Amino acid sequence: MTTVLLAHASVELYGSDLQLVETAAGCVDAGADVVVVLPGDGPLAERMRDVGARVETLDMPVLRKAHLTPRGIVALGVATLRALGPMTRLIRRVRPDTVLVNTLTIPAWLAAARLAGVAPVCHVHEAEADARWVVRVGLAAPLLLARAVVVNSAAARDVVVSAVPALRRRTRVVYNGVPGPPEVPVAGSGADGGADGRADAAPGSAHVVLVGRLSPRKGSDVALEAVALLRGTGRDVRLTLCGSVFAGYEWFEDQLRVRAAADDLAGAVDLVGYADPWEWFARGDVVVVPSRVEPFGNVAVQAMLAGRPVVASRTQGLAEIVKDGETGLLVRPDDPVALADAIAELLDDPARASTLAAAGRQDATERFGAQRYRAQMGRLLVVRRAVVRVAPEG
Repeated sequence: MTTVLLAHASVELYGSDLQLVETAAGCVDAGADVVVVLPGDGPLAERMRDVGARVETLDMPVLRKAHLTPRGIVALGVATLRALGPMTRLIRRVRPDTVLVNTLTIPAWLAAARLAGVAPVCHVHEAEADARWVVRVGLAAPLLLARAVVVNSAAARDVVVSAVPALRRRTRVVYNGVPGPPEVPVAGSGADGGADGRADAAPGSAHVVLVGRLSPRKGSDVALEAVALLRGTGRDVRLTLCGSVFAGYEWFEDQLRVRAAADDLAGAVDLVGYADPWEWFARGDVVVVPSRVEPFGNVAVQAMLAGRPVVASRTQGLAEIVKDGETGLLVRPDDPVALADAIAELLDDPARASTLAAAGRQDATERFGAQRYRAQMGRLLVVRRAVVRVAPEG
């Protein structure tokens, strides 16, 4: 039996975390023994066990923005050297046929795999197009240790290849696979005060939902300003933010709460923390994805699968997911006025919102289905690798 080791830096259940669950499931479906290495136990570990993977825990150095300074780079280098021994020993004990390193934030696993005699694969979920050239090169250079690089969008591929052109031939785009909601979504928009069956809809009210990390990159602050603009025109619009912050970004949540308490938004914004996205999509009239940077955008696909009209930023992977005017609306990133105008357009024309939502659901099902993704990753990590391994004996 082929053994696949998956290394990941988080135990939460956001975009790249959930995508690793689908990767593990694809490898299990292809007949592999899957071992997932995480920095600790947590919600992601339970999901991994549910799909048939074994879970091991190991402390690992993780690249953060704080490391992008001379002192930070030195500290990360020291932590990496200390971690290489335990990582390499774990790989040799598991004896995997291949190693998948999930995200650019744990490059030490690429080096450890090579030291253990295994050619790794890296799944890139980042696209730091606005970073300085030296930073982009530094992030992409460790990928030269990988036998293959998987990216989740053409935008991510372009960032990687522009930084290190030698990676072009080994880099391939595999769009994320996103499971749909547990129940068939109710069709239509609720902008008319409950026509979609939302029990919590008040006549004349509208509910905007944003699911994702509370982060400047995700544009949570842009959504607040857009809703403030809409309320300033006399509309009864509420906003729910579903998500939490990375450690060290508590200041951003504090800023959001202060802004939400201002007179023009008081009582109209709820920050509910990490929550079931399907529950909140079902309550929403419009789902917004106002990211400033977004290599893919699982939330946009989830909202489409949930049958909700979507307004997203015209940036990176989001522009590959949402077909403007066909399956949703795209607006300039970091532009509250444009976001407010697009939300108003959907609220004022429920029939068009419903048409966009229906087209979005069909398109997302066809292009970003979980089974398609599982099969692609299974072929890459299990079937193809197994053939390479046994070929000399045949």
